[in-house]
Amino acid sequence: MGKIKILLLILMVVISFSACEKDDICVDGDTPLMIIRFYDNDNPSELKAVPNLRIIGLGQSSTVNTIADRTSLDSVALPLRINEVNTSFIFISDSADEDDLETGNIDTLSFDYSTQEIFISRACGYIANYDDLSETITSDSENWIQNIEIVSPLIKLQDSAHVKIYH
Repeated sequence: MGKIKILLLILMVVISFSACEKDDICVDGDTPLMIIRFYDNDNPSELKAVPNLRIIGLGQSSTVNTIADRTSLDSVALPLRINEVNTSFIFISDSADEDDLETGNIDTLSFDYSTQEIFISRACGYIANYDDLSETITSDSENWIQNIEIVSPLIKLQDSAHVKIYH
């Protein structure tokens, strides 16, 4: 009788493990960020860091979380909205606070695009790629951004710049 119980227990364990599926682990399921490189307007082949750069999503109360706030950077990676066809950012050069007021030079950039959802796997679900990227800058009397060039209108990978900004 004891051997039958052990045999039934082993059989139940084997059946229960054979019914399980292996764990799906998502290793490549991230929506790519838009890579922007900053260049010297006078020498377009040279990278040029933006001093005390601050970037805020338009309509947001805090800075983007993909870069350190108020640092000098020559490259940034920014998230685009998946459920929209436009994302706008406030780029601030020489950002500083004086009596809780921003004293830096503020330029507003809008990026238009179409979203392509791509199924990766059950574990990863869907990611978004962006296509037909275009930009619009809000002009004012003191734009620090002189020119913008879309290098790659398709945002599928994060291994190279999608946008060049000259200042």
